Amino acid sequence: MNSLAKRPELALLLALVAAGSAWFFTNHVLVAYEISESAVKGLPRGNLSDLYPRWLGARELLLHGRDPYSREITREIQVGYYGRQVDPTRPHDPKDQQGFAYPLYVVFLLAPTVRLPFREVQLGFRWLLVILTGSSVLLWLRALRWRPSPGIAAAWIVVTLGCFPAIQGLKLQQLSLLVCALLAACAAAVASGALLLAGILLGLATIKPQLTAILAGWLLLWAIAEWSSRKRVVVSFAVTMAILLAGSEILLPGWVARFRAAAADYWQYTGGGKSVLDVGLSTALGKPIAVILVIVLAVLCWRVRREPADSSVFAWMLALVLAVTLVVIPTFALYNQLLLLPAFMLVVRSLPELWGKGRMARFLAAITGAAILWPWVTAVLADLALLGLPHELVLKTWAVPLYPSLAIPVTVLGLLAVCAGPILANRPLSSAPSRPQGVLQ
Repeated sequence: MNSLAKRPELALLLALVAAGSAWFFTNHVLVAYEISESAVKGLPRGNLSDLYPRWLGARELLLHGRDPYSREITREIQVGYYGRQVDPTRPHDPKDQQGFAYPLYVVFLLAPTVRLPFREVQLGFRWLLVILTGSSVLLWLRALRWRPSPGIAAAWIVVTLGCFPAIQGLKLQQLSLLVCALLAACAAAVASGALLLAGILLGLATIKPQLTAILAGWLLLWAIAEWSSRKRVVVSFAVTMAILLAGSEILLPGWVARFRAAAADYWQYTGGGKSVLDVGLSTALGKPIAVILVIVLAVLCWRVRREPADSSVFAWMLALVLAVTLVVIPTFALYNQLLLLPAFMLVVRSLPELWGKGRMARFLAAITGAAILWPWVTAVLADLALLGLPHELVLKTWAVPLYPSLAIPVTVLGLLAVCAGPILANRPLSSAPSRPQGVLQ
């Protein structure tokens, strides 16, 4: 890793190869497999844009005063998203009803687009997500106070845009990518001392409350611990949320109850809201472990609540909060794993020190590295196989690069626990603000 840091042109070349192979695999294997399966099973295929349900709901509310949570709007969404309404009597039809299962105030972000044709909105939003996702890399570097060379920073951008979570999010035009960018901007604003802006960005990011809640709790606790100097985070967040909630209530009185019902329906028809732990270990084990993780995280947050934003302790805490979020939230969608980017950055930056922290750290680093590299390596092999093997045979490998997807958040969390856990746990309960320290000190 140090050799790549000293040779940024090589790092950028490898990043381009990895990203190119992943995109080629997605377009020529993953998408081709989905199309062939849809043809065999009679699955509907419309625009398949995750933006569409939110956009149509916003358009109908803002232009025609219709309830975006209603069953009528859900049926209209299905016609655009799938190409026709979902038929429960067809065994292969999708279970996801594609209802408007977002807080109502997401319509404020989409308001400028509701008078445009969706094809134009879809194209523009995809490129917006590319720009935001690439920019989020620079924002996370800023938040972690890491200033690599321009070549290394470019390699980080390329490899991020070429990882499967980003590719899936871009293909689907998933709002999770927008939320990841907002959270990166929030963290960068905190690191830069722009606390008023940080609170506003954090409030806007709550359009995906499951991704934002734990980080919001940590940042608000951190701000309250040094109220005189950090209160702008709390005030701006509270004002932003008050405006969003009040504006939503004016637009659609009683929307909160409708949103809760839509969210409950969403969890039901998408599999009961299972987390990575639930899928990997079973619900009986996953739920208690998730509760324990949140309690341990809360204790650590309390211990380091006075740490300044320019300290290494704050950086590790930020990465740990996001890693725990990915493990315990009731969804295991691949695109959400972009929130692990700051953890990857910290691990890569401090890899020489991590390697000297004992066998457990080395084992977890090796397992995590293998899980992260596996998708790119297997994508390259599948792409090469297309040169000499029948296309139908290569299509059968469509899932191979995705095998470690559930393991990555868990291994990253384990690596952070081994490396950063002792640092965070050893902070005294009444710790005074400290100055920036070494990466692992």
